Parts: sequence; C-alpha cells; structure tokens
Amino acid sequence: MSEERELLRDTVAALVEKHASPEAVRAAMESELGYDPDLWRLLCEQVGAAALVIPEEFGGAGGELADAAVVLEELGKALVPTPLLGTTLAELALLSVGRTEPLEGLAEGTAIGTVVFDPEFVINGDVADVMIAADGETLTQWDTFTAQPKPTMDMTRRLASVIPGATTALGDDPGIADSAALLIAAEQIGAASRCLDLTVAYSKDRVQFGRPIGSFQALKHRMADLYVKVASARAVVHDSIAAPSPTSAALARYFASESLSAVTSEAIQIHGGIAITWEHDIQLYFKRAHGSAQLLGPPREQLRRLEAEVF
Repeated sequence: MSEERELLRDTVAALVEKHASPEAVRAAMESELGYDPDLWRLLCEQVGAAALVIPEEFGGAGGELADAAVVLEELGKALVPTPLLGTTLAELALLSVGRTEPLEGLAEGTAIGTVVFDPEFVINGDVADVMIAADGETLTQWDTFTAQPKPTMDMTRRLASVIPGATTALGDDPGIADSAALLIAAEQIGAASRCLDLTVAYSKDRVQFGRPIGSFQALKHRMADLYVKVASARAVVHDSIAAPSPTSAALARYFASESLSAVTSEAIQIHGGIAITWEHDIQLYFKRAHGSAQLLGPPREQLRRLEAEVF
C-alpha cells in the first residue's frame, strides 16, 4: 500500500477512534438519519472521503476506487454508519456517463447519493438526494422518487424501499454493481478483522476452570484458523480492488462474505450467551455479516458466477 493510502487509513482510523465509539455508533444507527451528520462532515472536510473518486477538475481528490476502499474498510471495522458507500457509487455512475452537474454537492458531502440495484433494498435511499438506477445494461437517474425506510436486521446499514417518479436515461451501465461488490467487500474485511480482534481479546479475559479460555488449545486452533481465513480474504480483496473486473469483484465478494460470516459465527460461540444480548457489540457484527452477504446477491450467486467462467 502506498504511503498516501497509509496516511489516509491512519487519518480515518483516528477520526473513528475519537468520534465513533460503540455508544456513538448505536446513537447514530438509531437516529432519524441513520448516521452521524457531524462525523460525516468531518470525514468530508478533513479526509475528503466523499471526493476521493472524483477527478480534480470536477472538485474532487483525483483518487481511485482503492482510496475509497481504504476508508470503507476502516469504517467497517467499527460498523460506522455513513452515506459514503452509496455516495461513492453514485459518483462513479455519473462520471461514467459524463454527467458532472451533481458532483460538486456530492464531493462536498452536502448532497447524499445512492445507486439502486434492487428498489426494495436501497442503501440510504430515504436520505438520498441523487439516485441512480443500474440494471447491468443502462443507468437511469431518478429525478423524483418516494422512499420508505425498511426495518432491517442490521441496523447499522440503513435501507429503504424506493419508487421512481420522473426519470432521465443516462447511458450504458459500466458495471457499477462490480464496483459496489468491491467496496462492500472492503467493508466486510474491516468488520471481520475487528470482530476477530474483539474475540481474541475476550478469550484472554474470560476465565473458565481457573484459566483464560484463550489458553485452551482447541480455542487457539479455532482462532488461528480464523486469522488465516481473514488474512487470505483480505489479500484477495486488496488484489481485486487493485485490478477490478467482473471476475475479481465476484471473487472479492465471495471470500469477504465467507470470511465475515465465519468470524462472526465463531465469535458468537466463543463469547457464549453474552454475545446475543443487545448490550454486547458482537451481535451487531453478526447482523452486519448476514445483512451484507445478501446485498447484490448471496455468496452462492457469486460462486455460480465464477463457476460459469470455468466450466
């Protein structure tokens, strides 16, 4: 990773540590907007998070998809609810068809964007100002729409059901769903790594039969296996983002989804009954794992997509 991206990662991590404690995350996910507008403003002003993929001539940072992925991975570690994912995807869609008028507001963070893949489950659909629909063939801007928030298992990910009104055809879909898959995979890897860290820390503190449970050989093996699973998935995701394609997007999504699901399932087991109480954060990671795995199609669909390219 370049020095600039390491600096970006460190800056976002510092903001998350200061402004996105578990208590702050819970307050944000239960708020009217579903995210903390003050933290969103800091991310946009101090990090330029919403401007990363926009070229400099349009008021952006001139970065790449990998820059946005770095930020989303750090936010994913703490399950921080923000409109960054949807806004970044909307920007990529607009840039692909040369529609630059809405980019200034999106880059500044004063406007929220999102992309519709399934109108029943639109990320931040009820707070979006710029809405682009992508069906794999064409892009369409929904100039007017009605949105209804949907109850979800993962409260850290705001979803809405959206019905279009007036629309404008934009052009060909360059594969925005693949970009979404890569960015969600980065989020998932961040969540998996933090969930594993929390589980290892708990195993060192929890005492059973006069010993920390982490000292038992069976649990050492289980956590070592999880470490390998997360590390290998992270390598796949980072390589896929560095060379994006439909195949690499499917690979990243499959490995990231499987990694996060495996880590959170084991975390529930190792924490025991406390893990499924509302007061404990592990249950939030478990819900994020299952909620994220269903976005853009479950892992088995990604696997079938990969199999179709081989056989």
